[in-house]
Amino acid sequence: MEAALLFSIFIILFLLHVPIALSLAISSVLVLALTTDFNLYMVAQKMFSALESPPLMAIPGFVLAGAVMAHGGISRYLIAALRAWVGHLRGGLSVVTILACMIFAAISGSSPATAAAIGGILIPAMVEAGYEKRYAMGLVAASGTLGILIPPSITFVLIGVTANESIGKLFMAGVLPGILLGGVLLITSIIYARLKNYGGEPKADWKTRWQCTWKAVPGFLLPVIILGSIYGGVCTPTEASIVSVFYALFVTIFIYREMTWNKFRSILREAIGITSMIFLIIPAAMTFAMYLTSEQIPAKIAQWIANSNLGVGMFWVAVLVMFFVMGTFLEAVSIVLITLPILIPIIKHLDISMIHFAVAMVVSMELAMITPPVGLNLFVVGGIARERLEEVVKGVLPFIAVMILTLICLVLFPKISLYLPSLMR
Repeated sequence: MEAALLFSIFIILFLLHVPIALSLAISSVLVLALTTDFNLYMVAQKMFSALESPPLMAIPGFVLAGAVMAHGGISRYLIAALRAWVGHLRGGLSVVTILACMIFAAISGSSPATAAAIGGILIPAMVEAGYEKRYAMGLVAASGTLGILIPPSITFVLIGVTANESIGKLFMAGVLPGILLGGVLLITSIIYARLKNYGGEPKADWKTRWQCTWKAVPGFLLPVIILGSIYGGVCTPTEASIVSVFYALFVTIFIYREMTWNKFRSILREAIGITSMIFLIIPAAMTFAMYLTSEQIPAKIAQWIANSNLGVGMFWVAVLVMFFVMGTFLEAVSIVLITLPILIPIIKHLDISMIHFAVAMVVSMELAMITPPVGLNLFVVGGIARERLEEVVKGVLPFIAVMILTLICLVLFPKISLYLPSLMR
């Protein structure tokens, strides 16, 4: 009854358009106060202790580095270099869009930031080149989801903190699946371009190619510095996030010389807004999980699964369907923090690798980013292109189907996720 009351209050608040973080916090605090021995001092203590994890400090660092890259000229020069090399191919701008999203994902760790940075430049360029606007928006929304799969990933940081798993191994686990998904999107976009007879841009000469590439080298080095410092043992992920901020600022201020005081203020405002949203959801979700733990709901669910002899295959089907349904009305951070504490005992009971499960969960969260009605990337792309949400949804539907097939492949072949982490000491 208490659990039913908790979820009922949460759903009612959500339907009243109360922000997710407040819906979680209010429903949890009310039920804890009415049905348990917890007092409000203990709840407040739990909320603050949820933020006392040093790995969480990587989140504002990667968010700020992504914002600097998006507004400081780095992303623009990266896109110019990619257009010079592959823009002339059939559907070349589609290829540029996906490759640019993969590179930006290796810096920002955020799907909405990736979609915003790349979409702002390439959606108008694709429309001007004759691409259907609906297709251009769908491609950017789908490719932008790579921001939480290719390391560094904010979602992997949250999973690592919640499940007490190595963030470095989780980052490494996202590399091959990220390349696989990026490759699948590339093949899909090339086939679509041929079917629709989308042409390419004028072919750039070699001098232009090398000039654009030389200009973009500082930006290309940023992912190398971030991941190289982590896996070379020089920095922790948290330290690497701060290094990425200072490097991005150095490039923007002293090499590209495109930073102004007003632009810096807007960058800080954007980064603070994104980080504040995440850091408000974390303590609220931990309070939600505190009630579930106090009532031993995860243990009871795990015991029920053990008694019902639910196999690994049925568990995967149930979990992936649950993630897909939840993704239609919740965003990724909330889904991870609400469901993972419940699922960890079951994952251990069924002897599923936590790293393999984390990769599947992140790809499911990618789908949550582009499933209506609350997919964040849909709103970001719709705002950039100044189009209705319905048009963005129509453009992204083919890519949702392709991403679901990729997710099934990753579940069936765990070696794709586990191979690189197995090489780490």
